[in-house]
Amino acid sequence: MTAYRPTFTPRETVSELDRYIVGQNKAKKAVAIALRNRWRRRQVPDDLRDEINPKNIIMIGPTGVGKTEIARRLAKLGQAPFIKVEASKFTEVGYVGRDVESMIRDLTDIAINMVKVEETQRNETKAASAAEDRLIELLLEEARPHIQNSAPQTYFAVGPDGSTVNVSPAERESLRQQLRSGSLDDAMVTIKTAVSQPGPQFEILAGAGMDDMMSNLKDALGNLQGMMPGGGKSREQRVNVPEGLRILTEQESEKLVDMDKVTELALDRVQNSGIIFVDEIDKIAMGGSRGGTGGPGPDISRGGVQRDLLPIVEGSMVTTKYGVVRTDHILFIAAGAFHEAKVSDLIPELQGRFPIRVELNALGEDDFFRILTEPRNSLVRQYEALMATEGVKLVFEENGIRELARVAFEANTRLENIGARRLHTVLENLLEDVSFKAPELTGKTITIDAALVRDKMGEVLEDEDLRRYIL
Repeated sequence: MTAYRPTFTPRETVSELDRYIVGQNKAKKAVAIALRNRWRRRQVPDDLRDEINPKNIIMIGPTGVGKTEIARRLAKLGQAPFIKVEASKFTEVGYVGRDVESMIRDLTDIAINMVKVEETQRNETKAASAAEDRLIELLLEEARPHIQNSAPQTYFAVGPDGSTVNVSPAERESLRQQLRSGSLDDAMVTIKTAVSQPGPQFEILAGAGMDDMMSNLKDALGNLQGMMPGGGKSREQRVNVPEGLRILTEQESEKLVDMDKVTELALDRVQNSGIIFVDEIDKIAMGGSRGGTGGPGPDISRGGVQRDLLPIVEGSMVTTKYGVVRTDHILFIAAGAFHEAKVSDLIPELQGRFPIRVELNALGEDDFFRILTEPRNSLVRQYEALMATEGVKLVFEENGIRELARVAFEANTRLENIGARRLHTVLENLLEDVSFKAPELTGKTITIDAALVRDKMGEVLEDEDLRRYIL
């Protein structure tokens, strides 16, 4: 099957990641190689392709240093289905609500939606043209009494109800031009739309292995409802021309999407390009300090999750409502702080399936300054854009940004180190009054300098109780 994604060299991937994530070059290099290897595997002979397995990665580092963001941006670069799951979720007693295989089913759902959107966009021109034709028919039907009283023409249009309307090709083209120019935007048309009937409301606590069964049951009930008397009803809506064109375009897009093709492409993408980010994997590790593999209590649950994860990571067949998914070539990126446990506390079989291990560095004061200024989606740019919607101009001076970085670093040092997430807390507290009064400050310029930051945040840093609860 031909490649469906752009291919980046490892250097280009790292360069793209640098636009959003500060530092952590070792982790960026590891995931860039992993992404390129997906493309390389596609180029090798068929008899060798199935033998090349992805080199799964474990990221080790404190919270808030960019582990999740690296994986998410990587998936976006590779146009790959991506899902984040928390390993600790599966340690709940009796696996209430979810089982480990559900991550594959969720990833498949994401891939289906992703490919469906792509197919819709690919057919956008055809759908727009067909919708325009349908709208012209509706407009002609609205004007039927007037047209029928005019002189006979040589061209017949068929209205939505099957009636014929006398109209010349020139008149039809004139109507099309008026439609495109916007001169008919105030006209009203009647459009039939499907009515979604509310299904039966019920709740079942699904145990392990029940997720897919419940999904299939809901689909079956939905299909049954459409076959029942009164099912699949439609209703007439009176809307203006732009809204009518939007509704008709959506209807035509749905008709043009081949769900068999979507399913085939999505399953291929999941199996060969899917990325699963398993967070908090250290929470299911079992060190000697925690009682060991044979100890009592929650260690049994953690060990059970590891044993359930193992076949998924090794490669197995998972049944979904769209078909069977092989997990052999899905890339798994695991992450954890590993404060209390070590990677070696995972069962050896699971360790062996994550051959690449990279350590991410804790963030310092200079890193915080770079995070506030360098990325395209930096917090400074975000707050400037938010306040601009109210007509307020926020100006961050360099000394003010450096003071913000110092405050965040000091808060992380004195309290729990939560990495770059501390910047959100500091900025929210700093700009709370400005955000509250913004509608009354239209046209004004607010300058954020070091003096203002010290004035606003100084009391919080000095007061231990305030620091604990506010920062």
